[in-house]
Amino acid sequence: MSSFTDAPQDGTDPGNHGSAANPGEAGPHAADTRPPLRRPAKGRMVAGVAVAIGRHFNIDVTIVRVVFAVLTIAGFTGLPFLGGVPLYLGGIPLYLACWLLIPEEGSDHSIAGGFLKDRQRRSS
Repeated sequence: MSSFTDAPQDGTDPGNHGSAANPGEAGPHAADTRPPLRRPAKGRMVAGVAVAIGRHFNIDVTIVRVVFAVLTIAGFTGLPFLGGVPLYLGGIPLYLACWLLIPEEGSDHSIAGGFLKDRQRRSS
């Protein structure tokens, strides 16, 4: 199996991480089989942040997009705090931060990581 989007060669279900005795139960290493957090090059609407988060945590990308939309709308309502979290840190700034920090498929570094590495190389 070359990537998390390929089907396993042995014909097993990639979503089933259970043992042979209990195939429906999550095994002790279920968290280890989580795909890497990478923004896809295809199948994205804007920068691929929602798709990356959805794939990584195995949830529907629509749910992630709705959460970003709700956080964005709540950030513009004028409510200063919701449960101790300042709402101006919702939606758009969170999406932009994820876009800068989550690397794209086929890349080892995020946009921010590449920028810092370039700055470090120039200062040396």
